[in-house]
Amino acid sequence: MLIRGARVFDPARGLDAPRDVAIDRGRIASVAPAGSEDPSGDRVIEAAGRLLLPGFVDLHTHLRTPGREDEEDIASGTAAAAAGGYVGICAMPNTEPVVDNAAVLSSMLELAEASAAVSVAFLGAISRGQEGVHLSDMWDLAEAGAIAFSDDGRPVASAGLLSSAFRSAKLVGLPLSLHCEDRSLASPGVMNEGEVSARLGLAGMPAAAETGAVARDLEVAAYEEGRVHIAHVSCGRSLELIEAARAAGTRVTCEATPHHLLLDEEDAASLDANFKMNPPLRAARDREALVTALASGAIDCIATDHAPHAAQEKETPFEEAPFGVIGLETAFPVLYTGLVLTGKVSLEALVLAMSTRPAEAFGLPAPAIAAGGEANLCLVDVKEEFAIIPGSFRSKSRNTAFGGRRVKGRIMLTVAGGRVAHKESS
Repeated sequence: MLIRGARVFDPARGLDAPRDVAIDRGRIASVAPAGSEDPSGDRVIEAAGRLLLPGFVDLHTHLRTPGREDEEDIASGTAAAAAGGYVGICAMPNTEPVVDNAAVLSSMLELAEASAAVSVAFLGAISRGQEGVHLSDMWDLAEAGAIAFSDDGRPVASAGLLSSAFRSAKLVGLPLSLHCEDRSLASPGVMNEGEVSARLGLAGMPAAAETGAVARDLEVAAYEEGRVHIAHVSCGRSLELIEAARAAGTRVTCEATPHHLLLDEEDAASLDANFKMNPPLRAARDREALVTALASGAIDCIATDHAPHAAQEKETPFEEAPFGVIGLETAFPVLYTGLVLTGKVSLEALVLAMSTRPAEAFGLPAPAIAAGGEANLCLVDVKEEFAIIPGSFRSKSRNTAFGGRRVKGRIMLTVAGGRVAHKESS
């Protein structure tokens, strides 16, 4: 394949120029000045005016396999990922059964090998059954191929268990990805505690439920000298705590989601359950703090927290609906439109946070547009404006917070692991 004349943008390699990129046998054969490659005999994609990027990596995907394949499975979830420009995703372990032992993990790896459109890495659970009582078989999980550990969806309530988890994870050289929430403060809340919840008369989830847990978890990580990744940061105060921990030498990375970067509690005032997630959409000042941190690099990664739900589950009163929204197919266009085109965040910061830095956070190979490397890239049409139509998703679920939004940044082609994983008709 020859991709001709695209603006090749790989900020980790200092590359931003029109180039011809040739792919042969799954690897990048050459990255040459635009117009210099002979197209004869090649499958040619004319890409002038389009953007060629290193493929994206998502650290926080819920594939619902095993247990809820009606909402998502590995084939549909990875097809959705490829349509969003992702070449690799990391699947969370809160499935049925939980990925808390090597046998379950091995079966997931086999399923991914057989049916995934893009690379799938798996996190193992921190605790057995994610019940927060006993540690999982972390050594066996690491031996079987786990790339990190998390009880995502459930915070690790016991500081003692968390301390033991850091020690065990340190032995196998892997990080913990933590859902930071004090449920004694957050329960039974359904949205951010603030002006909107007061106006609607709904139980709120205060920012302190997150920030208090972040502070404790960072202290335990520092004490155990462990590697910690803070999932789905939603509060400005959480960022202050993370920066202070970094300055003190704690090995900490963090992620923010597209919905927390672009939406706030006023969007949830509609009581549309597609705006119900955990952590909840916070105040506008928190959203602005996240955007500033993404622009500066203080937020390392953008992660979707892709959480599929059946339509009937979300078509219930706001208080009763489950938390969670999907995001693999919409992440780049909504962020490119809402943050880059508005001048709030540079394209460099966005691409690094969606590609290079997530891979580095979990020790995965970082996608790069360089001769000799495996082809993991995506081609983007940044000029065409289009509407996000949930009915056209590759995902089995439709619970997006961005349905109907008009955006730019359509993913035209995704090459993952040297194979075409997604291609839009031109």
